[in-house]
Amino acid sequence: MISHEDSMRILIADDDEDDRTFFSDAMMELKMNNNLTLFNDGKELMDYLANPDILLPHLLFLDLNMPRKSGFECLKEIRADLRFKDVSIAIYSTSSSEKDIEETFIEGANIYIKKPNDFNKLKKVIKEVLNVNWQFHSSGLNKETFFFSI
Repeated sequence: MISHEDSMRILIADDDEDDRTFFSDAMMELKMNNNLTLFNDGKELMDYLANPDILLPHLLFLDLNMPRKSGFECLKEIRADLRFKDVSIAIYSTSSSEKDIEETFIEGANIYIKKPNDFNKLKKVIKEVLNVNWQFHSSGLNKETFFFSI
């Protein structure tokens, strides 16, 4: 039995309940060793991250357009806090606007994923993203590798 310390800790903040369910179902079907925590919006996510006793996530999937606190606001706050310097952030959005991609790249997101509307594509995206060697990927980050498409 693998303990929670050995599993990949993944957070997702998305205000769309269907998208959260879709993501969670895809993660379960992949049967990869991970611990997924879901948040309804950016405020809920940031309240959680403010707790100094949490085990930091390895990877955070962040929707951009959320009420109360947008994914963009969360990204800026997380990247401004050294405590989270090793957390990889995947922007997970329906938007493929060049402006959103550019701004999140500049603010320090690790990868930008346009939400697939097909369950099998979503599983493929999640599997690919979870298998990235983030230390290596982050050091060689450039705009060409930033926008992830399947």
